[in-house]
Amino acid sequence: MIERHGLSVAPALVRFLEERALPGSGVDRDRFWAGMADIFHRFAPENAGLLARRDALQARIDAWYREGGSSDGAAQRRFLAEIGYLLPEPAPFTIAPGHVDEEVCERAGPQLVVPMLNARFLLNAANARWGSLYDALYGTDAIGSLPDGSGYDPQRGALVIAWARDFLDQTLPITGGWNAVRDLADAVRRLDDPSLFRGRSEKGWLFRHHGLHIEIIVDSAHPIGRDDPAGIADIVLESALTTICDLEDSVAAVDAEDKVAGYANWLGLIDGTLTAEIEKGGRTHTRRLAPDRHYRALDGTAFTLPGRSLLFVRNVGHLMTTPAIRLADGSEAPEGILDAIVTSLIAMCGGNGRTGSIYIVKPKMHGPEEAGFADRLFDAVEDMLGLDRHRIKIGVMDEERRTSANLAACIYAVKDRIVFINTGFLDRTGDEIHTAMEAGPMVRKVNVKQCAWIAAYEDRNVQIGLACGFAGRAQIGKGMWAAPDRMADMLAQKGGHPQSGASTAWVPSPTAATLHATHYHRIDVAARQAARAAEPVAALEALLTPPVATDPHWTEGEIGAELDNNAQGLLGYVVRWIDQGVGCSKVPDLHDIGLMEDRATLRISSQHIANWLHHGIVTAEQVEASLARMAAKVDAQNAGDPAYRAMTADPDSLAMRAARALIFEGRAQPNGYTEPLLHRYRQMAKQPLDQLETA
Repeated sequence: MIERHGLSVAPALVRFLEERALPGSGVDRDRFWAGMADIFHRFAPENAGLLARRDALQARIDAWYREGGSSDGAAQRRFLAEIGYLLPEPAPFTIAPGHVDEEVCERAGPQLVVPMLNARFLLNAANARWGSLYDALYGTDAIGSLPDGSGYDPQRGALVIAWARDFLDQTLPITGGWNAVRDLADAVRRLDDPSLFRGRSEKGWLFRHHGLHIEIIVDSAHPIGRDDPAGIADIVLESALTTICDLEDSVAAVDAEDKVAGYANWLGLIDGTLTAEIEKGGRTHTRRLAPDRHYRALDGTAFTLPGRSLLFVRNVGHLMTTPAIRLADGSEAPEGILDAIVTSLIAMCGGNGRTGSIYIVKPKMHGPEEAGFADRLFDAVEDMLGLDRHRIKIGVMDEERRTSANLAACIYAVKDRIVFINTGFLDRTGDEIHTAMEAGPMVRKVNVKQCAWIAAYEDRNVQIGLACGFAGRAQIGKGMWAAPDRMADMLAQKGGHPQSGASTAWVPSPTAATLHATHYHRIDVAARQAARAAEPVAALEALLTPPVATDPHWTEGEIGAELDNNAQGLLGYVVRWIDQGVGCSKVPDLHDIGLMEDRATLRISSQHIANWLHHGIVTAEQVEASLARMAAKVDAQNAGDPAYRAMTADPDSLAMRAARALIFEGRAQPNGYTEPLLHRYRQMAKQPLDQLETA
């Protein structure tokens, strides 16, 4: 470790900061290290105090249930107010973040979340600002079936074109309809609303509808365009307006080496130098960030549109510490504080958006005190780096029960920098199970979404956001579509997110972003927000009613199916996390359907088994038997991966030990989080064999 102003810093982090990040930022090296040391000195003890407060409140709640306390929402409200879990609502207010890019404050559209440790995925996501509608329809099941892979199918192509023409009829209506178009100039003249046309590129005709751009590519020499009466070769949609580059749930970053790899990729995105070598069809090419797109309006005026998604960076929450820095007392530094400093420093090294704002998503905060802590931390980082006040913006993830119950107060605590709130079903459910662990056995996972608290949670998030002035000022977001291969289902169901008044929602791929963009053309989010702003806020009592089973008498088959479903998903994720350091991937479920899995999905699975184990619905022997069965299932699903280590070959492998710990130690984990155990076992997996045997 290298000493810097009383801090012991990993050499890899020192080299990265001093040789790569600081030179491009304009921040003096000595001032930087002195400022970092001061921030850790001031904020690390308070960070620890907030975590102790979480534990104390959970202990009170556990005791309440053990002593016969009711899970009724009204009784919960009284009790939680008594212990300081529920805080008074603030007087009506309006957020005022200022200097926010229009992609965040004014426009509605899809949002990607991408792991920071994968350069190829990062480039794909950043470049997903624009996507081919023809490709998205042809290459997925969006039109009802998948391509057979035997080359271009003209009949399938005709279905794609028909779908796209119908889309144009709905979004850019013209006299006579788009099927009759033979010339784009004539189509523009026949627009019902001429203001939808914005300009021309070399081969494109640009339109804007509901704030999103549509570019119709005309090229009679193109294999598709030459058979089209109007020469239309493609329809390109503005897709992922924003992207969250993730240092949290979707990455396995357990040491200085991992942290530096993530920070280096963030720097490459910000300064434009990030590249990735891609092999396809036996050929290798270099993928880079897409350039901006250039157009001319009808009057000849030139204008430019961004070629890349506007980037957020998701820091870790308040819980974890990192061995990349040790404080003066020898303890590990709070990782969230390090992230706040370093990701903000890196954001000063290049361009992202037009306002100069730095967009940081802060996850897993519990209540207004923790939101206020983040606000003051960002104040200190701004002072340290010489930034104007509130240049660092914050996205607050509404994924913990204490935040949901105090959402207006949480927003008020960061009202001058907040640009984003969202709901997250999986983490929120994991926290719900852990908070009410002692209340009784939870309903089966498939039934959780039918519980009253979920509807109240989703409604209150939008209603409170609108009451606090988010419309036209900040994003209201919804969660992930988890099945990346099921685009027809996504098209059928995910329109509910803009219909709810949410201005963005998460998608698992650039292709999904292009398809989800069609929802924002079909649904006017601004109109939906105006309509929903008049609604009363959903009852807090409903939110506070946990999903405890009222009649927990399941059949043996139902119990076994639930246990296997949880165990299979848990193992499928954990084995890649521990053995390969993969923090997010498409994991086949029990029925071999690929689902996007990250730590949020793991939290709910592990907590659900821990809850049923605690209340005697299942025994330890049943859990072990299910883990053994599902290890064989997961091994078979990964048989084609040469880097995969079979769990059945070593029932005491680190991955299996981690999976057992997540279940059997689940009740003892802080708020049911999976990170401490995952980090412990991944660090062991990264040790040389001789050190591991000694340990």
